[in-house]
Amino acid sequence: MGLLLAPRLAYFAAVARHEHVTRAAAEMGVPQSTLSRAMVRLEADLGVALFARRGRTVALTPAGRRFLTAAERALAEVERAADTVRADADPTAGRVAFGFLHTMGSETVPALIRAFRADHPKVRFTLVQNYGEAMIERLRAGELDLCLTSPVPDAPDLVARRLDEQRLRLVVPDDHRLAGRRRIRLAEAAEETFVTLEPGYGLRRITDDLCAEAGFAPRVAFEGEEAETLRGLVAAGLGVALLPPPAVARPGVVELTVTAPRAVREIGVAWLDGHPDTAPVAAFKKFLLSRRGQLLPKGSRPPQDDSAPA
Repeated sequence: MGLLLAPRLAYFAAVARHEHVTRAAAEMGVPQSTLSRAMVRLEADLGVALFARRGRTVALTPAGRRFLTAAERALAEVERAADTVRADADPTAGRVAFGFLHTMGSETVPALIRAFRADHPKVRFTLVQNYGEAMIERLRAGELDLCLTSPVPDAPDLVARRLDEQRLRLVVPDDHRLAGRRRIRLAEAAEETFVTLEPGYGLRRITDDLCAEAGFAPRVAFEGEEAETLRGLVAAGLGVALLPPPAVARPGVVELTVTAPRAVREIGVAWLDGHPDTAPVAAFKKFLLSRRGQLLPKGSRPPQDDSAPA
């Protein structure tokens, strides 16, 4: 029923305002006969008389007055929605819904947005921090325009571009037997207890894959949802962890360069394939793609000597 009524609400409200079919037709830019037929069909669909007619002049019935109140609310809500989507698509002051990993929230993303807004000062952002799989689902649901994630997704409904890679280090307590080392082969940690992110997180998958490449499955004692929480667990002596560099050094831990296997995670940007971009989204996407190889701070990218002997 709602689909049948919706196209006629604006016609009904105009007739109710003017109490005159000819004047309402002129306002709406349609023939008087079209408007008259629309009102007859509306009343037939509702099964209620909305107007008392006196020639071309009409007056609302009590039922018509009640229906007008609801119709005006619905039309106002549609107009507010139209204003919102127009504002979001505005080339100079529109909105970008942008998702990113928790580990990129303290340093990388603020720096990116600051650099972008140097040329687009009025563009607004809705920022969403989450783990990779959750962001991909929000992307598919239309809640995000773009997301920075790792691993870089490979799915037929997505477009993904690799932007950079971030080194991972083995984080150990500062009183650990390995704390005096600067470099380590991951196989040397095979007997250690690990603290990791929960299954479903990209960094957990990378940790499991790197350990498998090193010849062992990690013994996991604690699972968390945020990298800095894991770093705190390591500082408390509850295990070791493979983590990206922190924005600010944390006391109580030592971060060791892993020489083998090569311990990095790729960072990429993803969006829905075939999804039309508004002007601000297109501008921000172009900006992100222009940052290939320089998305992350220098301290986060793998140095040239990561493969040096331990």
